[in-house]
Amino acid sequence: MLNQTVLVGRLVNDPELYETENGKKVTRVTLAVPRSYKNINGQYDTDFIGCKLWQGVAESTSEYCKKGDLVGIKGRIQTTNYETEEGTKYFTEVIAEKVTFLSGKSKD
Repeated sequence: MLNQTVLVGRLVNDPELYETENGKKVTRVTLAVPRSYKNINGQYDTDFIGCKLWQGVAESTSEYCKKGDLVGIKGRIQTTNYETEEGTKYFTEVIAEKVTFLSGKSKD
């Protein structure tokens, strides 16, 4: 079995680092990834993909990246579910194993 994905896209927001109750560092980012084909109107649609980064990957990404930066993410897809009054809801995200910074470091 194999669960692996590679994405290249731009960060929708600045990454914000926070800690879980047991002290682990984590950040969530949304990656804007343009599709490789045009829609019926001749335009490229964009997918917005939620990604979760843990520990060192989360720390370095929040330190060196900002909104609009181009990054590559290698990871796995994870689905979780939870119950609501309307029934079972599913939430899918990418758990990052590696992040490659493809934009140069800002001189600010």
